[in-house]
Amino acid sequence: MSATVIYIHGFLSSPQSHKAQLAADYFKRHHPDIRFLVPDMPNHPAGAFARLDQLVKDELARQPDKLVLMGSSLGGFFSTVLAERYDLKAVVVNPAVRPHERGEQFLGDYHNPYTHEPFSVTQNDIDCLAELAPAQITPQRYWLMVQEGDETLDYRLAVDAYAGSKQLVEPGGDHSFVGFERHLPAIVEFLGVAG
Repeated sequence: MSATVIYIHGFLSSPQSHKAQLAADYFKRHHPDIRFLVPDMPNHPAGAFARLDQLVKDELARQPDKLVLMGSSLGGFFSTVLAERYDLKAVVVNPAVRPHERGEQFLGDYHNPYTHEPFSVTQNDIDCLAELAPAQITPQRYWLMVQEGDETLDYRLAVDAYAGSKQLVEPGGDHSFVGFERHLPAIVEFLGVAG
């Protein structure tokens, strides 16, 4: 079986993030036959989503037996949009839910700690997120993984938004999802990508 997993990192993150590296190392060691991609994306939501959308189209054109998604934080939101658009399974980790509804608090200037790139979040970025937000989701596509100690996002919003999906709600933890690597074998099983 040919399988591709696309891992989508969150806002102010990069392919060098801790979770992305843990997942990449796991797939390299335990499932070297699986194509594991962690795309480098622009910091702006519109540009990031355009790149992700094109990547999914390109990967589907390769006709893998299976194409699936993993996403964290804003990457969880993007994974959800793409999963609905292209009928894909996804694991979403401490995902952003309706990020445009809290968008005004993110307006301003930023500096990506991984890439050292300065950028600004504008109202156009928030409007882009609003346009992308799916009106509803197909719950069986998703495995929601959240930790109650998430200091960045309210985990309860995700629990409600992904009602009917497989869910793992852990006490404690934080937005980075402490102990993420413990769940990688179960993630592979849920996504159905192991030989």
